[in-house]
Amino acid sequence: MPSAPLPASHPLSSAPAPSSPRALPIRPPAPESLHAIARLCATLPGPDSTAQERIALREAQLTKPPGSLGRLEELTRWLGGWQGLSTPRLERVQVIIFAGNHGVTAQGVSPWPQEVTAQMVSNFERGGAAINQLARTVDAALEVVCVNGLRSTADFTTQPAMSEHAFVQAVATGYNAVPADCDLLCLGEMGIGNTTAASTIAAAVAGGSGTDWAGAGTGLDKYGTAQKAAVVQEALRYHGAALSSPLEIARRVGGFELAAMFGATLAARHMGIPVLLDGFVCLAAVAPLAQLHPEGLAHTCLSHCATLHGQTHRLASFLNMEPLLGLGMRLGEGSGAALAVAILRGAVACHTGMATFAEAAVSRSDTL
Repeated sequence: MPSAPLPASHPLSSAPAPSSPRALPIRPPAPESLHAIARLCATLPGPDSTAQERIALREAQLTKPPGSLGRLEELTRWLGGWQGLSTPRLERVQVIIFAGNHGVTAQGVSPWPQEVTAQMVSNFERGGAAINQLARTVDAALEVVCVNGLRSTADFTTQPAMSEHAFVQAVATGYNAVPADCDLLCLGEMGIGNTTAASTIAAAVAGGSGTDWAGAGTGLDKYGTAQKAAVVQEALRYHGAALSSPLEIARRVGGFELAAMFGATLAARHMGIPVLLDGFVCLAAVAPLAQLHPEGLAHTCLSHCATLHGQTHRLASFLNMEPLLGLGMRLGEGSGAALAVAILRGAVACHTGMATFAEAAVSRSDTL
């Protein structure tokens, strides 16, 4: 006969803890210098191991063979560990799109004119983009942040993309944009030319040439892709040894919206908020954090990877990250991250809603 379930107050009870509001974390002040950014990156908090243990205990007693929900079980522990909750929750999901412009577009690296960035921001604000539909579908709030007023970075083949002050301000913009009461942060971006910046960051972080990392982006033909590869290679040559510093990589060959995503990811870590990253540009934007701290991206999850052979897959493999989705998506604007929220909602629903063997009066395998 199955034993009666333990009361929820019992230390070994598998029942999900009663739902209660998360205690709003105290966010450290936004960094005002490169040194302050480095200090925040060096002092990253870890997950709540007690919450993870309770989640694992309940998973072991649910009416299913051990591990049969596969990665859903890992995702539940990931969510709860970073939220500091033994019953993970997704009541407030926030999507933030950071938008910025890039001076490197002067080198002919995109078939789209730079004014498209502002035009797409207007489209987001009117609700006409893919991300608006996907965010609504998964019940996520959406915010668009134009970084540095959409003023362009410098052409990083001839000078650093951002001054130290401008870079720090962009990081602080992203850092301050994260709402303290959200349970999950989804990051997206909009910026004509930003795949060139992302390719250059990836080459500086993971090694390789411009040819290794330059892709078609928003529709380049083979000649355009070759030009983009040459631009990436020229940037690597121009900045040279300065790219041995992770923050200098982000400052010299990045962009305002990429710096803001870095800042948002850093703030989320200090506030106990797990993060879904949207594809190649987002992943490249936060890659320097993995260089600054060995567990710098542990609170993040890569939402999707368009193919098994492209830049996203190579950078994800270098960072030891496994995407949740494929689907050939390469739109950006947070679309993959928003879509992946549904997977996380499924993981939480199974964890909190399934019965245990004892509750359902289901016999367990003798080998369990």
